Amino acid sequence: MRSLLRGGKPLIGMIHVGALPGTPRSLDSPDTLARRAADEARSYRDAGIDALAIENMHDRPYLNRHVGPEVVAAMTRVADAVKAAAGIPCGIQILAGANAEALAVARAAGLDFVRVEGFVFSHVADEGLMQGMAGELLRYRRSIGADDVLVLADVKKKHASHAITADVDIAETARAAELFLADGVVVTGARTGSPALLDDLAAVKRATGVPVLVGSGITRGNVGEYLELADGLIVGSALKRGGDWAEPVDPERVRELVVQVQRLRR
Repeated sequence: MRSLLRGGKPLIGMIHVGALPGTPRSLDSPDTLARRAADEARSYRDAGIDALAIENMHDRPYLNRHVGPEVVAAMTRVADAVKAAAGIPCGIQILAGANAEALAVARAAGLDFVRVEGFVFSHVADEGLMQGMAGELLRYRRSIGADDVLVLADVKKKHASHAITADVDIAETARAAELFLADGVVVTGARTGSPALLDDLAAVKRATGVPVLVGSGITRGNVGEYLELADGLIVGSALKRGGDWAEPVDPERVRELVVQVQRLRR
């Protein structure tokens, strides 16, 4: 994954795992959730996607930072199934801000990266105040032997208020993430499916030497302008049926975007 981000401009498809055991909308067993996620992983792979990321977005409303062992166990089951089915780089995010738990799952399932929130500085998320945890997280990564799992950190992330750090712009936030040893940073819009500001993306690219990814709002209509600046694209809503993140993967939408990205790379 590291080499892919250093020039490959990967297209990373999102797998939004069904509601996990113990969460308000849980209906299915871990085996069912894993089987469904593995099917989506194969659909993505067959359509030409470069990498995958799994996320527990159906677990809303989310807990702040710490999730139960039932979530960690189920996500490990799902992650293992997805990795085995797809055979391409794969990462994980566990909402909300359960970064150590995500790292543990990645280590157990042989995943390649984690996407984390609240890495540096603080913000007020939907779930409440979320404080920076880079020092704690990277010490934990070393303690479990997961140094090969990349940490991709959101900066000024979506679904959050950043008034508490209004005097720290997105470029300075990205510099801090790099200083605190993030392997890459993620720039987003204000919410799921909302495009990131191109000015923000350009400012972060100028400010840092680590890979910069776009984490929301990529569509067939705007992918060219983002691919020109970004080192990778994380795409969810645009690859789902009807453009809705909560729907299953639409293989035709994936193929269309993959073809377009491959053409733009050339």
